[in-house]
Amino acid sequence: MLLDMQQRLSSNTGWPMASSVLYPKRHMHQMRDRLCRLLVSTRQETSSITCKNLQLFIATFLFGFHTCVGSGGERQTPEWYKEIGIEMIYEDPVTIIDTEKQALTTNSGKLLKYGSLIIATGCTASRFPEKIGGNLPGVHYIRDVADVDSIISSLDKAQKVVVILEWRLLLLLLAGNLILQHEIIFPENQLLQRLFIPSLSQRYEELYKENGVKFLKGVSIKNLEADSDGRVAAVKLGDGSTIEADTIIIGIGAKPAVSPFEVVGLNTTVGGIQVDGLFQTSIPGVFAVGDVAAFPLKIYDRVARVVDHAPRSAQHCVKALLSAQTHMYDYLPYFYSRVFEYEGSPRKVWWQFFGDNVGETVEIGNFDPKIATFWIDSGKLKRVLLESGSAEEFNLLPELARSQPSIDKAQLQKSSVEEALEIAKASPLVEQKA
Repeated sequence: MLLDMQQRLSSNTGWPMASSVLYPKRHMHQMRDRLCRLLVSTRQETSSITCKNLQLFIATFLFGFHTCVGSGGERQTPEWYKEIGIEMIYEDPVTIIDTEKQALTTNSGKLLKYGSLIIATGCTASRFPEKIGGNLPGVHYIRDVADVDSIISSLDKAQKVVVILEWRLLLLLLAGNLILQHEIIFPENQLLQRLFIPSLSQRYEELYKENGVKFLKGVSIKNLEADSDGRVAAVKLGDGSTIEADTIIIGIGAKPAVSPFEVVGLNTTVGGIQVDGLFQTSIPGVFAVGDVAAFPLKIYDRVARVVDHAPRSAQHCVKALLSAQTHMYDYLPYFYSRVFEYEGSPRKVWWQFFGDNVGETVEIGNFDPKIATFWIDSGKLKRVLLESGSAEEFNLLPELARSQPSIDKAQLQKSSVEEALEIAKASPLVEQKA
Protein backbone atom coordinates (compact mmCIF):
# COMPACT_ATOMS: atom_id res chain seq x y z
CA MET A 1 0.00 0.00 0.00
CA LEU A 2 1.23 3.47 -0.83
CA LEU A 3 -0.61 6.51 0.41
CA ASP A 4 -0.43 9.92 -1.26
CA MET A 5 -1.81 12.56 1.14
CA GLN A 6 -2.53 16.06 -0.14
CA GLN A 7 -2.06 19.04 2.18
CA ARG A 8 -5.79 19.73 2.50
CA LEU A 9 -8.02 18.91 5.43
CA SER A 10 -11.68 18.11 5.57
CA SER A 11 -13.37 20.44 8.04
CA ASN A 12 -15.75 17.64 9.02
CA THR A 13 -13.50 14.64 9.47
CA GLY A 14 -9.98 15.97 9.81
CA TRP A 15 -8.90 13.48 7.13
CA PRO A 16 -6.87 14.51 4.07
CA MET A 17 -9.03 14.99 1.00
CA ALA A 18 -8.37 13.70 -2.53
CA SER A 19 -5.82 11.18 -1.33
CA SER A 20 -4.80 8.05 -3.22
CA VAL A 21 -4.07 4.53 -2.03
CA LEU A 22 -2.31 2.21 -4.46
CA TYR A 23 -2.53 -1.58 -4.14
CA PRO A 24 -0.56 -3.96 -6.38
CA LYS A 25 -3.40 -6.50 -6.17
CA ARG A 26 -7.10 -5.79 -6.07
CA HIS A 27 -7.85 -7.47 -2.77
CA MET A 28 -4.53 -6.85 -1.02
CA HIS A 29 -6.17 -4.50 1.49
CA GLN A 30 -8.43 -7.34 2.64
CA MET A 31 -5.43 -9.47 3.47
CA ARG A 32 -3.58 -6.66 5.21
CA ASP A 33 -6.71 -6.01 7.26
CA ARG A 34 -6.90 -9.64 8.36
CA LEU A 35 -3.63 -11.50 8.15
CA CYS A 36 -0.89 -8.89 7.73
CA ARG A 37 0.87 -9.59 11.01
CA LEU A 38 1.08 -13.37 11.09
CA LEU A 39 4.45 -14.01 9.49
CA VAL A 40 7.35 -12.02 10.87
CA SER A 41 10.46 -14.01 11.56
CA THR A 42 12.70 -16.54 9.85
CA ARG A 43 12.31 -19.56 12.09
CA GLN A 44 11.37 -22.77 10.26
CA GLU A 45 9.24 -25.38 11.95
CA THR A 46 7.31 -28.21 10.28
CA SER A 47 4.27 -30.26 11.08
CA SER A 48 1.97 -32.64 9.19
CA ILE A 49 -1.51 -31.20 9.70
CA THR A 50 -4.82 -32.68 8.60
CA CYS A 51 -6.32 -30.91 5.59
CA LYS A 52 -9.66 -30.40 7.29
CA ASN A 53 -8.19 -28.71 10.33
CA LEU A 54 -5.82 -26.49 8.35
CA GLN A 55 -8.57 -25.37 5.99
CA LEU A 56 -10.72 -24.48 8.99
CA PHE A 57 -7.85 -22.49 10.49
CA ILE A 58 -7.25 -20.52 7.28
CA ALA A 59 -10.93 -19.81 6.77
CA THR A 60 -11.38 -18.67 10.37
CA PHE A 61 -8.54 -16.17 10.28
CA LEU A 62 -9.21 -14.96 6.74
CA PHE A 63 -12.87 -14.19 7.16
CA GLY A 64 -13.22 -13.56 10.85
CA PHE A 65 -10.29 -11.35 11.86
CA HIS A 66 -9.79 -7.64 11.13
CA THR A 67 -6.72 -6.01 12.62
CA CYS A 68 -8.17 -2.50 12.36
CA VAL A 69 -11.34 -3.52 14.19
CA GLY A 70 -9.32 -5.46 16.74
CA SER A 71 -7.34 -2.33 17.61
CA GLY A 72 -10.44 -0.17 18.03
CA GLY A 73 -10.78 1.18 14.49
CA GLU A 74 -13.42 0.80 11.81
CA ARG A 75 -13.59 -1.98 9.24
CA GLN A 76 -11.79 -0.56 6.23
CA THR A 77 -13.81 -1.80 3.28
CA PRO A 78 -13.61 -0.22 -0.22
CA GLU A 79 -16.75 1.72 0.66
CA TRP A 80 -15.06 3.08 3.77
CA TYR A 81 -12.18 4.51 1.71
CA LYS A 82 -14.62 6.06 -0.76
CA GLU A 83 -16.64 7.73 2.00
CA ILE A 84 -13.44 9.17 3.53
CA GLY A 85 -12.44 10.62 0.16
CA ILE A 86 -9.51 8.33 -0.61
CA GLU A 87 -9.10 7.10 -4.19
CA MET A 88 -8.10 3.45 -4.53
CA ILE A 89 -5.84 2.51 -7.46
CA TYR A 90 -5.54 -1.25 -7.99
CA GLU A 91 -3.11 -3.48 -9.88
CA ASP A 92 -0.89 -0.61 -10.99
CA PRO A 93 2.12 -0.54 -8.65
CA VAL A 94 4.55 2.35 -8.40
CA THR A 95 7.78 1.63 -10.28
CA ILE A 96 9.61 5.00 -10.12
CA ILE A 97 9.86 7.74 -7.49
CA ASP A 98 11.30 11.15 -8.34
CA THR A 99 11.84 12.91 -5.02
CA GLU A 100 13.04 16.17 -6.62
CA LYS A 101 9.89 16.55 -8.72
CA GLN A 102 7.74 14.94 -5.99
CA ALA A 103 6.27 12.53 -8.49
CA LEU A 104 5.52 8.81 -8.78
CA THR A 105 5.23 6.75 -11.94
CA THR A 106 3.14 3.57 -11.97
CA ASN A 107 3.59 0.45 -14.05
CA SER A 108 1.03 1.70 -16.59
CA GLY A 109 2.86 5.02 -16.96
CA LYS A 110 0.46 7.04 -14.85
CA LEU A 111 2.12 10.10 -13.24
CA LEU A 112 1.12 11.00 -9.68
CA LYS A 113 2.25 14.22 -8.01
CA TYR A 114 2.40 14.44 -4.22
CA GLY A 115 2.85 17.06 -1.53
CA SER A 116 3.58 14.56 1.22
CA LEU A 117 4.11 10.86 0.66
CA ILE A 118 3.53 8.07 3.19
CA ILE A 119 5.03 4.68 2.31
CA ALA A 120 3.19 1.79 3.97
CA THR A 121 4.16 -1.07 1.69
CA GLY A 122 4.40 -3.62 4.51
CA CYS A 123 6.14 -6.92 3.85
CA THR A 124 6.35 -9.69 1.29
CA ALA A 125 6.51 -13.38 2.12
CA SER A 126 9.95 -14.86 2.67
CA ARG A 127 10.49 -17.71 0.22
CA PHE A 128 12.75 -20.71 -0.09
CA PRO A 129 15.38 -20.18 -2.81
CA GLU A 130 14.52 -21.66 -6.19
CA LYS A 131 17.69 -23.79 -6.13
CA ILE A 132 16.39 -25.80 -3.15
CA GLY A 133 12.90 -26.24 -4.58
CA GLY A 134 11.17 -23.10 -3.34
CA ASN A 135 9.20 -22.62 -6.57
CA LEU A 136 8.15 -26.22 -7.25
CA PRO A 137 4.49 -26.89 -8.12
CA GLY A 138 2.71 -27.86 -4.91
CA VAL A 139 4.68 -25.38 -2.78
CA HIS A 140 2.54 -22.57 -1.35
CA TYR A 141 3.34 -19.37 0.57
CA ILE A 142 0.97 -17.46 2.84
CA ARG A 143 0.63 -13.74 2.26
CA ASP A 144 -2.45 -12.61 0.33
CA VAL A 145 -5.96 -13.73 -0.61
CA ALA A 146 -4.83 -15.43 -3.83
CA ASP A 147 -2.33 -17.50 -1.81
CA VAL A 148 -5.04 -18.69 0.55
CA ASP A 149 -7.43 -19.51 -2.31
CA SER A 150 -4.70 -21.60 -3.94
CA ILE A 151 -3.93 -23.41 -0.67
CA ILE A 152 -7.56 -24.29 0.02
CA SER A 153 -7.97 -25.59 -3.53
CA SER A 154 -4.85 -27.76 -3.16
CA LEU A 155 -5.93 -29.17 0.20
CA ASP A 156 -9.01 -30.72 -1.39
CA LYS A 157 -6.71 -33.02 -3.40
CA ALA A 158 -3.72 -33.28 -1.06
CA GLN A 159 -2.72 -36.64 0.42
CA LYS A 160 0.41 -35.71 2.38
CA VAL A 161 0.72 -32.17 3.69
CA VAL A 162 3.79 -30.63 5.33
CA VAL A 163 3.61 -27.17 6.89
CA ILE A 164 6.81 -25.18 7.44
CA LEU A 165 6.17 -22.42 9.96
CA GLU A 166 7.83 -19.58 11.77
CA TRP A 167 7.39 -19.59 15.54
CA ARG A 168 4.51 -17.08 15.85
CA LEU A 169 2.31 -18.95 13.39
CA LEU A 170 3.24 -22.14 15.22
CA LEU A 171 1.76 -20.58 18.36
CA LEU A 172 -1.46 -19.74 16.50
CA LEU A 173 -1.84 -23.35 15.39
CA LEU A 174 -1.18 -24.54 18.93
CA ALA A 175 -3.78 -22.06 20.15
CA GLY A 176 -6.32 -23.50 17.75
CA ASN A 177 -5.64 -27.13 18.75
CA LEU A 178 -4.68 -27.87 15.12
CA ILE A 179 -1.37 -29.69 15.52
CA LEU A 180 -1.98 -31.92 18.49
CA GLN A 181 -0.96 -35.56 17.85
CA HIS A 182 1.47 -34.35 15.16
CA GLU A 183 5.22 -33.96 15.02
CA ILE A 184 6.90 -30.55 15.00
CA ILE A 185 10.39 -30.29 13.55
CA PHE A 186 12.48 -27.20 14.21
CA PRO A 187 16.18 -26.29 13.93
CA GLU A 188 16.91 -25.14 17.48
CA ASN A 189 17.54 -27.39 20.46
CA GLN A 190 15.14 -25.36 22.57
CA LEU A 191 11.45 -24.61 22.08
CA LEU A 192 10.76 -20.96 21.18
CA GLN A 193 14.35 -19.95 21.85
CA ARG A 194 13.74 -16.31 20.89
CA LEU A 195 11.11 -15.96 23.60
CA PHE A 196 11.97 -18.12 26.58
CA ILE A 197 14.95 -18.82 28.81
CA PRO A 198 15.91 -22.56 28.82
CA SER A 199 14.12 -23.47 32.04
CA LEU A 200 10.86 -21.84 30.97
CA SER A 201 11.15 -23.34 27.51
CA GLN A 202 11.47 -26.79 29.09
CA ARG A 203 8.30 -26.23 31.14
CA TYR A 204 6.29 -25.30 28.05
CA GLU A 205 7.73 -28.18 26.05
CA GLU A 206 6.58 -30.62 28.72
CA LEU A 207 3.14 -29.00 28.70
CA TYR A 208 2.89 -29.34 24.91
CA LYS A 209 3.95 -33.00 25.13
CA GLU A 210 1.19 -33.62 27.66
CA ASN A 211 -1.22 -32.25 25.06
CA GLY A 212 0.02 -34.67 22.39
CA VAL A 213 2.55 -32.48 20.57
CA LYS A 214 5.70 -34.34 19.51
CA PHE A 215 9.03 -32.58 18.96
CA LEU A 216 12.03 -33.30 16.81
CA LYS A 217 14.60 -30.64 17.71
CA GLY A 218 17.86 -29.55 16.17
CA VAL A 219 16.87 -30.59 12.64
CA SER A 220 17.07 -28.22 9.68
CA ILE A 221 15.58 -28.35 6.19
CA LYS A 222 18.09 -29.01 3.41
CA ASN A 223 15.85 -28.82 0.34
CA LEU A 224 12.52 -29.74 -1.23
CA GLU A 225 12.58 -32.68 -3.64
CA ALA A 226 10.55 -33.16 -6.83
CA ASP A 227 9.06 -36.27 -8.46
CA SER A 228 9.43 -37.31 -12.08
CA ASP A 229 6.71 -34.85 -13.10
CA GLY A 230 8.55 -31.94 -11.47
CA ARG A 231 6.05 -31.57 -8.63
CA VAL A 232 7.12 -31.41 -4.99
CA ALA A 233 7.36 -34.87 -3.45
CA ALA A 234 9.30 -34.58 -0.20
CA VAL A 235 11.13 -32.43 2.32
CA LYS A 236 14.75 -33.46 2.79
CA LEU A 237 16.12 -32.72 6.27
CA GLY A 238 19.65 -31.86 7.30
CA ASP A 239 20.19 -35.30 8.82
CA GLY A 240 19.51 -36.93 5.45
CA SER A 241 16.00 -38.20 6.24
CA THR A 242 12.96 -37.21 4.18
CA ILE A 243 9.29 -36.44 4.82
CA GLU A 244 6.96 -37.30 1.92
CA ALA A 245 4.63 -34.51 0.82
CA ASP A 246 2.55 -33.63 -2.21
CA THR A 247 1.60 -30.23 -0.78
CA ILE A 248 3.86 -27.94 1.24
CA ILE A 249 2.66 -24.75 2.89
CA ILE A 250 5.40 -22.32 3.92
CA GLY A 251 5.08 -19.45 6.38
CA ILE A 252 8.64 -18.63 7.44
CA GLY A 253 8.34 -14.91 7.90
CA ALA A 254 8.34 -11.76 5.84
CA LYS A 255 10.73 -9.14 4.57
CA PRO A 256 10.07 -5.42 4.16
CA ALA A 257 8.76 -4.41 0.73
CA VAL A 258 11.06 -1.47 0.00
CA SER A 259 11.16 -1.43 -3.82
CA PRO A 260 11.15 1.07 -5.58
CA PHE A 261 11.74 3.34 -2.57
CA GLU A 262 15.37 2.44 -1.81
CA VAL A 263 16.35 6.00 -2.74
CA VAL A 264 14.78 7.39 0.46
CA GLY A 265 17.26 5.48 2.64
CA LEU A 266 17.37 1.93 4.00
CA ASN A 267 18.51 0.45 7.30
CA THR A 268 20.93 -2.39 6.62
CA THR A 269 20.78 -3.77 10.18
CA VAL A 270 17.09 -4.41 10.79
CA GLY A 271 15.90 -3.92 7.22
CA GLY A 272 13.24 -1.54 5.97
CA ILE A 273 13.19 2.20 5.36
CA GLN A 274 15.03 4.33 7.94
CA VAL A 275 12.86 6.97 9.62
CA ASP A 276 13.07 9.26 12.64
CA GLY A 277 10.73 9.43 15.64
CA LEU A 278 8.10 11.19 13.51
CA PHE A 279 8.44 8.58 10.73
CA GLN A 280 10.14 11.10 8.43
CA THR A 281 12.65 9.56 6.00
CA SER A 282 15.89 11.21 4.86
CA ILE A 283 13.87 12.94 2.10
CA PRO A 284 11.74 15.93 3.23
CA GLY A 285 8.04 15.25 2.81
CA VAL A 286 8.46 11.46 2.52
CA PHE A 287 7.40 9.23 5.43
CA ALA A 288 7.25 5.48 6.08
CA VAL A 289 5.07 3.63 8.62
CA GLY A 290 4.15 0.12 9.69
CA ASP A 291 6.09 -3.04 8.90
CA VAL A 292 8.44 -1.34 6.43
CA ALA A 293 9.65 1.41 8.82
CA ALA A 294 12.92 1.10 10.78
CA PHE A 295 12.39 3.58 13.61
CA PRO A 296 14.28 4.65 16.76
CA LEU A 297 13.22 2.66 19.79
CA LYS A 298 13.27 5.59 22.18
CA ILE A 299 13.21 3.70 25.47
CA TYR A 300 16.26 1.55 24.57
CA ASP A 301 18.16 3.97 22.31
CA ARG A 302 18.40 1.66 19.29
CA VAL A 303 16.65 1.14 15.96
CA ALA A 304 13.90 -1.45 15.54
CA ARG A 305 11.47 -2.70 12.92
CA VAL A 306 8.33 -4.38 14.24
CA VAL A 307 5.12 -5.67 12.72
CA ASP A 308 2.54 -5.10 15.42
CA HIS A 309 2.22 -1.34 15.37
CA ALA A 310 0.89 -0.45 11.91
CA PRO A 311 -2.22 1.52 13.04
CA ARG A 312 -0.41 3.24 15.90
CA SER A 313 2.61 4.26 13.81
CA ALA A 314 0.33 5.58 11.06
CA GLN A 315 -1.66 7.63 13.55
CA HIS A 316 1.51 9.14 15.01
CA CYS A 317 2.88 9.96 11.57
CA VAL A 318 -0.33 11.59 10.31
CA LYS A 319 -0.74 13.59 13.50
CA ALA A 320 2.81 14.93 13.13
CA LEU A 321 2.21 15.67 9.44
CA LEU A 322 -1.04 17.55 9.95
CA SER A 323 -0.32 19.35 13.20
CA ALA A 324 2.49 20.90 15.22
CA GLN A 325 3.20 17.64 17.08
CA THR A 326 6.91 17.14 17.61
CA HIS A 327 7.20 14.46 20.33
CA MET A 328 9.00 11.31 19.27
CA TYR A 329 7.29 7.94 18.84
CA ASP A 330 7.61 5.82 21.98
CA TYR A 331 7.11 2.09 21.41
CA LEU A 332 7.42 -0.59 24.10
CA PRO A 333 8.27 -4.12 22.84
CA TYR A 334 5.75 -6.76 23.87
CA PHE A 335 4.42 -10.17 22.95
CA TYR A 336 1.63 -12.43 24.17
CA SER A 337 0.04 -15.77 23.37
CA ARG A 338 -2.93 -17.86 24.43
CA VAL A 339 -2.75 -21.59 23.74
CA PHE A 340 -4.65 -24.77 24.60
CA GLU A 341 -7.90 -22.83 25.01
CA TYR A 342 -9.93 -25.48 23.25
CA GLU A 343 -12.97 -27.06 24.89
CA GLY A 344 -11.96 -29.64 27.45
CA SER A 345 -8.38 -28.44 27.83
CA PRO A 346 -7.13 -29.22 31.35
CA ARG A 347 -4.66 -26.31 31.29
CA LYS A 348 -5.33 -23.09 29.42
CA VAL A 349 -2.22 -20.99 28.86
CA TRP A 350 -2.08 -17.20 28.63
CA TRP A 351 1.17 -15.31 28.94
CA GLN A 352 2.42 -11.80 28.21
CA PHE A 353 5.76 -10.08 28.36
CA PHE A 354 6.95 -6.51 27.96
CA GLY A 355 10.39 -4.99 27.62
CA ASP A 356 13.85 -5.76 26.25
CA ASN A 357 15.51 -9.17 26.20
CA VAL A 358 18.71 -8.25 28.09
CA GLY A 359 20.28 -9.04 31.45
CA GLU A 360 20.15 -11.85 34.00
CA THR A 361 16.88 -13.67 34.62
CA VAL A 362 15.01 -14.55 37.80
CA GLU A 363 12.24 -17.14 37.47
CA ILE A 364 9.50 -17.10 40.13
CA GLY A 365 6.64 -19.56 40.65
CA ASN A 366 5.92 -23.26 40.18
CA PHE A 367 3.98 -23.15 36.87
CA ASP A 368 0.85 -24.41 38.61
CA PRO A 369 -0.38 -22.29 36.93
CA LYS A 370 1.47 -19.04 37.65
CA ILE A 371 5.03 -18.26 36.75
CA ALA A 372 6.92 -15.02 36.19
CA THR A 373 10.35 -14.19 34.79
CA PHE A 374 12.22 -10.93 35.40
CA TRP A 375 15.13 -9.73 33.24
CA ILE A 376 17.48 -7.54 35.29
CA ASP A 377 20.41 -5.56 33.85
CA SER A 378 22.71 -3.50 36.12
CA GLY A 379 20.13 -3.77 38.89
CA LYS A 380 17.27 -2.42 36.74
CA LEU A 381 14.24 -4.32 35.50
CA LYS A 382 14.33 -4.52 31.70
CA ARG A 383 11.70 -7.12 30.88
CA VAL A 384 8.97 -9.08 32.63
CA LEU A 385 6.94 -12.15 31.63
CA LEU A 386 3.85 -13.40 33.43
CA GLU A 387 1.86 -16.60 32.88
CA SER A 388 -1.74 -17.02 34.15
CA GLY A 389 -1.90 -13.66 35.89
CA SER A 390 -4.95 -11.63 36.82
CA ALA A 391 -6.11 -8.67 34.70
CA GLU A 392 -4.66 -6.30 37.30
CA GLU A 393 -1.30 -8.09 37.24
CA PHE A 394 -1.13 -8.10 33.44
CA ASN A 395 -1.92 -4.37 33.39
CA LEU A 396 1.05 -3.78 35.67
CA LEU A 397 3.59 -5.31 33.25
CA PRO A 398 3.96 -2.43 30.73
CA GLU A 399 4.19 0.03 33.62
CA LEU A 400 7.09 -1.93 35.12
CA ALA A 401 8.86 -2.34 31.76
CA ARG A 402 8.65 1.39 31.05
CA SER A 403 9.65 2.60 34.51
CA GLN A 404 12.56 0.12 34.82
CA PRO A 405 12.63 0.08 38.65
CA SER A 406 15.75 -0.84 40.59
CA ILE A 407 15.26 -4.44 41.72
CA ASP A 408 16.87 -6.46 44.51
CA LYS A 409 17.45 -9.81 42.80
CA ALA A 410 17.92 -11.67 46.09
CA GLN A 411 14.60 -10.34 47.41
CA LEU A 412 12.78 -11.50 44.27
CA GLN A 413 14.18 -15.02 44.55
CA LYS A 414 12.61 -15.49 48.00
CA SER A 415 9.12 -14.40 46.95
CA SER A 416 5.99 -15.78 45.28
CA VAL A 417 4.77 -14.43 41.92
CA GLU A 418 2.34 -12.08 43.62
CA GLU A 419 4.97 -10.87 46.09
CA ALA A 420 7.54 -10.39 43.31
CA LEU A 421 5.19 -8.15 41.34
CA GLU A 422 4.48 -6.09 44.46
CA ILE A 423 8.23 -5.77 45.12
CA ALA A 424 8.78 -4.51 41.59
CA LYS A 425 5.84 -2.12 41.85
CA ALA A 426 7.18 -0.62 45.10
CA SER A 427 10.81 -0.37 43.92
CA PRO A 428 12.51 2.99 43.17
CA LEU A 429 11.93 4.12 39.60
CA VAL A 430 14.64 4.90 37.07
CA GLU A 431 14.54 8.35 35.55
CA GLN A 432 13.76 8.05 31.83
CA LYS A 433 15.06 10.15 28.96
CA ALA A 434 12.89 13.00 27.86
